[in-house]
Amino acid sequence: MSQTSPETTELKYGERNILEGELITFPNPRIGRRYDVQITLPEFTCKCPFSGHPDFATIYITYIPNEKIVELKSLKLYINSYRDRYISHEEVINVILDDFVAVCDPLDVKIKGDFNPRGNVHMAIDIHYQK
Repeated sequence: MSQTSPETTELKYGERNILEGELITFPNPRIGRRYDVQITLPEFTCKCPFSGHPDFATIYITYIPNEKIVELKSLKLYINSYRDRYISHEEVINVILDDFVAVCDPLDVKIKGDFNPRGNVHMAIDIHYQK
């Protein structure tokens, strides 16, 4: 019995979007007013740099915008770009913070990576930046 399979060398549109993705911002409509923006990204995944096993987490971002707001679709694509990357829990949360601060220039941002337990070990990483 013959099976037809999709072309494996051509990237799907979602994969192309992820590869091309970068964090995008738009102007804050309320510059000068302090308010919290809370974002939850429950489907984060990357790979353990030692075992290659997948790591899953929920990423929480809470920030006080300055002049820019992060565009959510670009954030989703950015977060999805980690799925095949070999990176430790500690490093990935630090890299996300660095990239977020570089693009959004918030007054304040807190990022938490709450990683799913693996091998009876649960880890959460909290990081904070204040301008």
